[in-house]
Amino acid sequence: ITDDIKVTSEMLWRAALLFAIIDIVLITILTRLVKPQVLFNMKWNLIIVMAIFFCLLFGSIMSIIFWDTVYSYVFPSWMRWIIPPAYGILFSLAGLFYWWVAFKLPANPVMIFCILGGSWGFLTHFIAIQRGLLEKAPMLQGASSISALTIATFEFIFYWSICLGITLLIEYLRSKLINKKNQ
Repeated sequence: ITDDIKVTSEMLWRAALLFAIIDIVLITILTRLVKPQVLFNMKWNLIIVMAIFFCLLFGSIMSIIFWDTVYSYVFPSWMRWIIPPAYGILFSLAGLFYWWVAFKLPANPVMIFCILGGSWGFLTHFIAIQRGLLEKAPMLQGASSISALTIATFEFIFYWSICLGITLLIEYLRSKLINKKNQ
């Protein structure tokens, strides 16, 4: 990826719309498959999946693919390989907090958990924008803050939903394995 590529506000708005549609589908499926008690019981497995997912996601995408064109403009170079495990830990702790909050609010905790993930995307990208991400990275110059924050919100709802789906799949496969061993 080179600095010649320009990400425009229009591109971000379109991607946000696509993520929003995918999020609606995923959350609809997850709220039917994951009952509140199941979400409650999968707490630690979910947090572990989130730690691994975000470490790998940011380890591969952020530190390898987009480091030179985006992230090097807001982070010092010595942080390149520290950020992925740090984000894995930090984002999974946010997931733990949102898991807790999801059970305190009077709505479906699965839906709340996923939507709160969007607020984490908004917050982290707001901080990055404050650090000059949109002005310093040539690839992002000209993109509006609101479009960047909107896509980040829906993108992180997607990530939280994927983590929940992966955890559900692991739980399902584990129960099948245990049942098969007990037969």
